[in-house]
Amino acid sequence: MTQLGAGIGLRARHYADFVGGARPAAGWLEVHSENYFGAGGRERAVLESLRRDYPLSLHGVGLGLGSAEGYSVRHENRLFELVHRVEPAFVSEHLCWGAAAGRHFNDLLPLPYTREALDLVASRVSRLQDRLGRRLLVENVSCYLEPGPHEMNEGEFLAALARRSGCGVLLDVNNLYVNQVNLGRDALAQMRALAPESVCEIHLAGHSAGEDCLIDTHGARVADDVWRLYEAALGLFGPVATLIEWDTDVPPLEVLLDEARKAQARLEAMHAVAA
Repeated sequence: MTQLGAGIGLRARHYADFVGGARPAAGWLEVHSENYFGAGGRERAVLESLRRDYPLSLHGVGLGLGSAEGYSVRHENRLFELVHRVEPAFVSEHLCWGAAAGRHFNDLLPLPYTREALDLVASRVSRLQDRLGRRLLVENVSCYLEPGPHEMNEGEFLAALARRSGCGVLLDVNNLYVNQVNLGRDALAQMRALAPESVCEIHLAGHSAGEDCLIDTHGARVADDVWRLYEAALGLFGPVATLIEWDTDVPPLEVLLDEARKAQARLEAMHAVAA
């Protein structure tokens, strides 16, 4: 999958740039799975059109693999239908929880890195992979408070999850950087805990500076410090397929493509070194 190079997240604002025969120079496209659960409509029609010309990735934001009371079977069924219809290159979900006491929260809430949480998430990931008939990628999330006492660090937890379930890792480098600044975690140490072969995709995004912390807004260009951390990730994991995410204050498509070109240049430099 490393041959995919650098891609962008497809957002509704940019549909017009892609339909009607235009095919901008993006290596691949990633969409939020839930936006395409409907059996018809504009979103599904756009996706059906673009899947013929671009590798696609389905990135879930609402399943909540770590929710103690479980996740929606209806949600899983819709994901199953979409995966088998689109046949994407990647299917990914977040390492988080999002439901309690019968209520669903519109947040990617972090888990404590404990053996109990690992048992729960590993069983959920294994079940979902069996249902989908394919490997799932699991993404690290940004944090603003420590979610409780830990028995391992973030990287060790992801590495153990990959070993236990056979899943891959979607490494969000911006989230690692946000957590390093906000919580004092060593981003490089988290990455070094991962087996190189487990890292199948990388996300890059922008953040903003709040009064007391960095906020993972996905609403700006990738910061210089995040680019440097990305270069370190490529040194550890090789030229992994990389996505530019931009979800708030979405700019013209050319801005995303420009960020993707920066990532592609670094991927090609890594290819040259490897050769």
